[in-house]
Amino acid sequence: MGDLQQYRGPDGTGVTAAADGRAVLAMNTLRIVNPAAPPGPYQDEASGLLLAFNGEIYNWRRLALNRRIPMSDADTDAHLLLGAWARYGPSCLPELDGMFAAALYDPGKGRAGTLYLLRDRLGEKPLYWRLDGGRLAFASEVTTLARYGAAPVVLRPEMQSIETPTGTDTPFQGIQLLAPGTLLEFDVATGSLAHHSWWELAAVTPLDGHLTYDQAVNHTADLLTEHAPLRVPCGDWALLLSGGLDSATLAHLMRPPVCITVRYPGQDRLDESALARQTADRIGAELLVVEPTPEDLQQTLPQIAAALDYPMGNAAVFSEYMAYQTAAARGLRVVAGGLGPDELLMGYVRHALALHGPEAVLQAGLVSYRPLAERLVDTWSPLESLETITRLITRGPDPDQRVRALVAAALVRAHGDVARALTLVELATAWRPLVETSDKLASALALERRSPYLATALVEFAYALPTDFKTRGPAYGKRVLRDAALRLGVPPSVCANPDKLGFASPVPQWLNGPLATWTDQHLTKARSQAPAALHPLLNAGLVRRSRFDRTRMQALITAAWVLNSPAVAPIAEGTAGATAA
Repeated sequence: MGDLQQYRGPDGTGVTAAADGRAVLAMNTLRIVNPAAPPGPYQDEASGLLLAFNGEIYNWRRLALNRRIPMSDADTDAHLLLGAWARYGPSCLPELDGMFAAALYDPGKGRAGTLYLLRDRLGEKPLYWRLDGGRLAFASEVTTLARYGAAPVVLRPEMQSIETPTGTDTPFQGIQLLAPGTLLEFDVATGSLAHHSWWELAAVTPLDGHLTYDQAVNHTADLLTEHAPLRVPCGDWALLLSGGLDSATLAHLMRPPVCITVRYPGQDRLDESALARQTADRIGAELLVVEPTPEDLQQTLPQIAAALDYPMGNAAVFSEYMAYQTAAARGLRVVAGGLGPDELLMGYVRHALALHGPEAVLQAGLVSYRPLAERLVDTWSPLESLETITRLITRGPDPDQRVRALVAAALVRAHGDVARALTLVELATAWRPLVETSDKLASALALERRSPYLATALVEFAYALPTDFKTRGPAYGKRVLRDAALRLGVPPSVCANPDKLGFASPVPQWLNGPLATWTDQHLTKARSQAPAALHPLLNAGLVRRSRFDRTRMQALITAAWVLNSPAVAPIAEGTAGATAA
């Protein structure tokens, strides 16, 4: 299992059995924090506690000092977690600020051992698990577990409505995703499982009426100044740089030596490279401009599909993968990007439509979003928030009303606050494939992806803010971030720019134009080989649609996954208990 994921950590694959013989952990190491660190897994000699770790804990040095946890010159953030757990157990988790997935096996003293699986607050690092006959297996990738034993493919209904499974489901029967902010406890002797939520964004206390807007702007600027530099690694690294506010602010705060942007020749409407160039020149960074072609998509699609582990994502994954490929070719190991502000501070047009209505959005000049606005037209009566949000996020049928139920639950958890409910809806739907594609595409190329805006203090503060601090009219989301960036020295032209493109691509147009025949051939061939469960996705892709529709790209990724995924076969029987990769 460790060998299957070796590209995630090419600096060494370690396999360690627990002292009681009931657990075996494997870990692939990518050295970022300390080039002298030995490959994991890591063990606490006094307690026998065994750790396999993936990710980064950015405040580990401060925690080691404050908690008086001894660290050697060869130790890393993983050793901090091992030492903290040995001393404090799960109570140490709320102090960790970072992205991580981890497995800790405690052999116990005079009793059977306990395995703990844990995942960071926002699910930046993936962790999948399955339970078969009293044996718990887990890994960073679904396909590793699918090859561990038979796992039939299942089409979750919501994959047709929002392009991704929801909750903890995967497209493999019997394989689950550990929920973000969750601790799983497995008793090896009894085979019993318990899940504990150790963090919940909806539990954050709102700040309505407790601070002025000016105070909110100053505090946002202070949090950015404190937390963004913690995410700067030693040595060369790259920042994904578009022409927008989020990445430009990170460029100003983090001063990357290299920036990477993506442009498509002949697609002036999507081209933000000139703005990216201005930002790179302003901070003295080298700018690498990637110009993907239709031929690049044909060549890299099998690699993208294999990296994604199962069908997810949209046309943006192509731009992202090409950027990561450029970083890897440069010999870089860390790439940072601007995930987070759109979800937390009402940065998407769908948020403006839900909060301000379609007429206000169109009157603000955002006419390219008319197809999305038309989903809200109801000749009988104004739509309630539940119906509005559901219509805005669904892209296909929702026969079991699972998506609608997610929205309803978010409104309840947000106590009726529509802006906070929109954030919770994002985290329950579009967020999962967003962070998973970022991790998986980067990890496939032995890169670590960092997202500075996901610092815990920033996330909780943004969620707690009143709606009018987050948005000022339909064309001005992320209000408090814009004004904080302005105070930090980001140019007014960047802070006031309402347009949002990111790494948008013309791929949907290609699939209906120069790559139309190639796409149809892939879909038809895959349909002849795919499990029947996937036929609805593939059939939907054979219908050529508008350039705004993502169904065809989703179907193409599904086809590539079917045609290029490794055969599912069980591995040999081994040690009973817990197995990790």
